[in-house]
Amino acid sequence: MKPTKTLLTAAALATAAGAVSAEEMTIVSWGGAYSKSQLKAYHEPYSEKSGITILNDDSSAEAVAKLRAMNEAGNITWDVVDVVAADAIRLCDEGLAMEIDPDTMLAPAPDGTSAADDFGDLLVSDCFIPQIVYSTTFGYRTDLVGDTPPSDVCAVFDLETYPGKRSLEKRAINNMEWALICDGVAKDDVYDVLATPEGQDQALAKLGTIKDNVVWWSAGADTPQLLADGEIIMGSTYNGRLFSVIEEQKQPVAMLWDAQIFDLDGWIIPAGLSEERQQRALDYIMFATDTQRLADQAKYISYGPARASSAPLVGQHADLGIDMAPHMPTDPENAKNTFLYNYEFWADYRDDIEAKFQAWLAQ
Repeated sequence: MKPTKTLLTAAALATAAGAVSAEEMTIVSWGGAYSKSQLKAYHEPYSEKSGITILNDDSSAEAVAKLRAMNEAGNITWDVVDVVAADAIRLCDEGLAMEIDPDTMLAPAPDGTSAADDFGDLLVSDCFIPQIVYSTTFGYRTDLVGDTPPSDVCAVFDLETYPGKRSLEKRAINNMEWALICDGVAKDDVYDVLATPEGQDQALAKLGTIKDNVVWWSAGADTPQLLADGEIIMGSTYNGRLFSVIEEQKQPVAMLWDAQIFDLDGWIIPAGLSEERQQRALDYIMFATDTQRLADQAKYISYGPARASSAPLVGQHADLGIDMAPHMPTDPENAKNTFLYNYEFWADYRDDIEAKFQAWLAQ
């Protein structure tokens, strides 16, 4: 069943789906510094403009399960939900999120460029409104790389030029892609190759060339700490974590942006809202995802705005007073050679490839 049909059916039942005050809306996100960035860039100015009180709920990590339960109960209490793109795709496929027409429901760019063109390839689902781009990429110790700092992701596999330990996440995703790229597979062919047993073996064989020199991480904080302690020469993690090490902690660490793997976070509107609540959610989305608002969020956190038109407007960090553009994964200088995570591929192959990866890791 298509999400739009579910929406129309559920909307008829939803007038009693949580008697929510017309002066309030509940927006769900991740908490911490990320929610604070949304509060400053989106919620506070929207409340001032509209008079609507925004209630924050930090349940995004459980969004899929909770929306399923709300839908079963016929009581949708959330108005707008921040999710990673992979979860948005699942919610859309299950009819739990409303389909969005970007060119009628989202603001055009200031120069008149349509929202669909401004967001471009980042519109990975009919129900997903991209907000930020973050990436998994590498940081390295500037004092341990000699006179030739790495500029290519394949430096990770170059033990001769860059001897020492490096850190990689303890899962197949991202590592398999980097391994194939550094074993000569063209970026456009990576997922076709990785879909085959032979391609999976090729990626694991490439990773095997550095396996004895890898510290495997599970938490995003691990690589930054290993870098700060000088226990590794380079390692992968989320770009925002590296920003903290470099700019807030002032450690001798630099970014290696080459072949950074983009991932997306953004909004969905739950299916099944009353007409009034749906229109209010759409009004918020129209406001919060315009060019200026997405650029404003970058004052508080080093994740790139999802609109192309927002990038030139990224200014200084609100507290540190430093130029944020060089720290954004979407900055043109940093995005010269990027790799976009393939959600559909990993939805189909994740269980099998992950099992194979973990078995290889245990050998």
